[in-house]
Amino acid sequence: MSPTISGENNLQKVHAGGKVEWPFSVSADASQVTISFSIITGPDADNAPEWNVTLYDNANGELWSNYRSRSEVSVDLPGRNPKEFVLEVICPKGARYGDTVETEVIADDGSSTDSMRFKAVATQSIMVLKTQIDQEKSVADSLASKAGSGEKDIYAILSPAGLRGYVFVEGMNTDRLREKTRDIKKARSFIDGETNIEEIGPYLIPMSAVVGIVEGDIVELVNGPFKGEKARVQQIDQAKEEITVELIEAMVPIPVTVKGDSVRVIEKER
Repeated sequence: MSPTISGENNLQKVHAGGKVEWPFSVSADASQVTISFSIITGPDADNAPEWNVTLYDNANGELWSNYRSRSEVSVDLPGRNPKEFVLEVICPKGARYGDTVETEVIADDGSSTDSMRFKAVATQSIMVLKTQIDQEKSVADSLASKAGSGEKDIYAILSPAGLRGYVFVEGMNTDRLREKTRDIKKARSFIDGETNIEEIGPYLIPMSAVVGIVEGDIVELVNGPFKGEKARVQQIDQAKEEITVELIEAMVPIPVTVKGDSVRVIEKER
């Protein structure tokens, strides 16, 4: 039986400084095979930072790394049973968005070969920054001012309305993101790990101005001719995002229709 490499080799995304792995197996009639490697970085190979590529097996740990001088390694196979390996790729911290590495693994038993390619692409990270409560906007503004100067380490900042004590920050190099926040007084620390666009998706959808308001709530009008007046909610128009209120201290109860963002709930209906 010719050497056979089996496993999933789907494209994997990885942030700067992060790692990805592909488990795979090699089988052959021969008791030993030589595994060699071909590594191609892109899209600009001449200026691309060096990725760390390492081969592991379950029994002996690290077998090969591209930081070593040799380009191949000989491994013993357990008879006709496949031998399990893991190819690990670590993205350099200086990687730019869209940088890639493609590793071809070639198994040779002396008479024939088989190969498989594994590709990774550098992508941005989305991290969650803890802030002092009610200082989210201040922290976001301070970060935004830093994002416009020096290296473009920060791609996007999101401070969702209603999410207290947290700001989402998107960038490539997680170490440099941490450095950017060190002298921001109201910023605390990044939560370990990362989040993804699916998890923050609900915060990207504009929230209706009347969400959380129900008939019977006591509200304070925050703008318009009745600014500062207290009123009771009588009716809610979800489609127009408007509410009809009745001024509490008015001599004659007159219904007033205002936009949902023109009021602040001060007492919930019981």
